[in-house]
Parts: sequence; C-alpha cells; structure tokens
Amino acid sequence: MAKKSKSKNDDIIRELAVAYAMELETVANYIANSVHLDGVRSEVIKKALAADVMTEIGHAQQLAQRIKTIGGRVPGSLDNKASQKFLQPPKDTTDIVAVIKGVIKAEEAAIAQYNRIIKLSDGRDYVTQDMAIQILSGEEDHRREFMGFLREYTAD
Repeated sequence: MAKKSKSKNDDIIRELAVAYAMELETVANYIANSVHLDGVRSEVIKKALAADVMTEIGHAQQLAQRIKTIGGRVPGSLDNKASQKFLQPPKDTTDIVAVIKGVIKAEEAAIAQYNRIIKLSDGRDYVTQDMAIQILSGEEDHRREFMGFLREYTAD
C-alpha cells in the first residue's frame, strides 16, 4: 500500500479548508436569520444579511478553487464542522441585537482566519496570500457595517 505523500501546501490547504467551512456556515446562518427575524426594526438587518449571502458564497467558491489549484481536495459537507453557536437564530424572533452581535463575532473569526492564511502563505504562495487579503478587506468592511448597526440598535 502506497503511503500518502505530504504536500508542501498541506498546512495552507488545511487553513483554506477551515475558511471554506466558515464561509459556508455563515451562508446558512445568514439565510436563517434573514428569514427568522420579525418586526419592523429587523428589515434593515434581514436585507443586509440576505444581500451578503452571495458575497459569502463567492468567498467559498474562491477558496474551493484555490484548494483545488494547489493540490487539495475540496471538502464536502460532511467534512465541515459547524461552530457558530453565536449566530444561530434566536428564540426571540425580535432579538435583532443578538443577531448583529453574532454577525460581528463571525466576522471577527473570519478576519482572524484570513490573517492566519496571509501569514502562513507569506513568502510561499503569493496567489493565496493575495486572495486572502482581498477577502479580508471585505470581511473588515462587513464587520464595520454591523458595528454601526449595533451602535444604532443599542442607542438609548
């Protein structure tokens, strides 16, 4: 039986796969929350989440393509571990602040993951690094947007 050879990109592929799973989980939670929330005040948040679904799917597609390009296997749904407890639809369908805080936490986790990929690929894989920098920029913008929502929704 042939021993599986280790690729020089295994560590980068592993971190890309983590980011890929995070993006897909975010898509599921954005869809759920964009439908689940109730109330007049929820409409802006629901629309923002629904609009961001396609962006997050685009990130997942970019990550999948990069995994494949550098010699990895794109993970299927059973390979992905869900961990966004903070972004689950709240029991109270009008708890908009909980969803906003969940989005901010998800964006912060994504930002940390893309920074990991940027550092890991530095000097080794500039294409992956450039892709991660581009996605990171969008994640930072999205976090800023939801931090603004949080200030507005928690103002007295």
